[in-house]
Amino acid sequence: MDSMNPKNLKVNGDRLWDTLMEMAKIGPGVAGGNCRLALTDFDREGRDLFVRWCKEAGCSIAVDKMGNIFARRPGSDPSLPPVTTGSHLDTQPTGGKFDGVFGVLAGLEVIRTLNDNDIETAAPIEVAVWTNEEGSRFAPAMIASGVFAGVFDLEYGHSRKDVDGKSLGEELKRIGYLGEQTPGDHPIRAFFEAHIEQGPILEAEKKTIGVVTGAQGQRWFEITLTGSESHAGTTPMNRRRDALVAAGKLVQAVNEIALAHPPHAVSTVGMMQVSPNSRNTIPGKVFLTVDLRHPDDHTLTAMEAELRKACAAICEPARIEADIQMIWYSPPIVFDKDCVGAVKNAATTAGYDNMEIVSGAGHDACYVSRVAPTAMIFVPCEEGVSHNESESATPEDLAAGCNVLLYAMLERASA
Repeated sequence: MDSMNPKNLKVNGDRLWDTLMEMAKIGPGVAGGNCRLALTDFDREGRDLFVRWCKEAGCSIAVDKMGNIFARRPGSDPSLPPVTTGSHLDTQPTGGKFDGVFGVLAGLEVIRTLNDNDIETAAPIEVAVWTNEEGSRFAPAMIASGVFAGVFDLEYGHSRKDVDGKSLGEELKRIGYLGEQTPGDHPIRAFFEAHIEQGPILEAEKKTIGVVTGAQGQRWFEITLTGSESHAGTTPMNRRRDALVAAGKLVQAVNEIALAHPPHAVSTVGMMQVSPNSRNTIPGKVFLTVDLRHPDDHTLTAMEAELRKACAAICEPARIEADIQMIWYSPPIVFDKDCVGAVKNAATTAGYDNMEIVSGAGHDACYVSRVAPTAMIFVPCEEGVSHNESESATPEDLAAGCNVLLYAMLERASA
C-alpha cells in the first residue's frame, strides 16, 4: 500500500502535542511540570482520560491484576498477537510532562493516524500503560512490567507499600484498576517504547532519533547505619557514634566508585532519612538508598563489591552498625536485533538523523524484552534534563519519534 510509505504517511504532530498538554493538566506540579504519583487520585484521572481517548478511537480495553492497561485496535488476523507500544503515566514528585507519558500518547497517536488513513494491519495494534514505572511511591521501579515478565510474583507486587503503609494492591482496588487478567497471560508479537532520552547525548550530537540497542544494568541498595543517639552538647567528639557522619562519608565513597569506572558508570545516593532528626541530638540512625549503574555486568559487580568494602571501612572504626540490602537488580539488556533494525530502518527511510544509543535509565521495555522482541526509540530532551519539572522536548522531535514508532510498528504488524 503506497500510503504505508513513510514519505506519504505522517502522524498529526499538533494533535500529539495537544494531547500531551491535556494530560499534563492532571496532577500539576508547582513549577510547570507534574506530580502524578502511581495509584493516586491524579493517576486515576490520567488513566481514565487515556481509556476514554482509546475507546473513542475504537479500541477495546483490558486491565490486568497489576493495573496494567492494554488498549487494542483489532487487526485483520485475530490469531496474531498484537504489536504493542506504550510506557507509563505516573511521574516523579517533581516530574515533567514527557517522561513516560510521551510513549503512551505516541501510541495513541499511532492508532489515531491509522484510523485517519483507513489502514488495516494484519496484527492488532496495542498501547500499554504500565503501573508504577517510576518506583517513586512503591519500590522497586517498573514493578508491574516486572510482574508481567515473571521477574516478580503477583503477591510481591501487591505487597509493596508506600511511606504511609498503603499497599500497591489496596491502592489498585481503591482507584478501580485492579483488573481481572493474569499478568503475563498476554502474548506480544513485538514491543516498542518511545521515550525522551533523559540524557544529553542526542542533543549534543544533533541527532533527532536514538535507536536504542539496550539498557545498562542497575543495582539498588537500601542501607541502614545505626549508631547511638546522644546529647549534642555533652557528648565528647571521641565518644560519639554519629550515624550521619558515617553516612556523609559513604555518600562521598559512592560518588568515587562511579568516578573510578569511567566513562559509563554512574552512582547516586538519592534518598536519606535521619533519626531522630533533632537539631541538638546526635543522629543515631540513618537510612539511605544507593543506585549503581553500568552497561557491563562484571563492572557492576565490581562496583557493588567496592560499595560494601567502603561501607565496612567507614563504619567499623566509628562503631557504626551497617545493614546493606540489595532490593533490586536489573541486568544489562540487549534488545531484539530485528526490532532494533525496524527502528533504524524507519528513522533512515523517513530521513531523520539518527544514532545507536544505550539507555542509561531503566524502562518497562527492559522487563518486557524478557518475554517479547523489544526495542526503544529515543528523542532529545533539552539539556538532557528529566525527573525535573523543567523537562522539555520540542513538538517537532516528539512528532519525529512518533513517526518512527508508526513505521516500525507497521513493519512488524504486517502478515
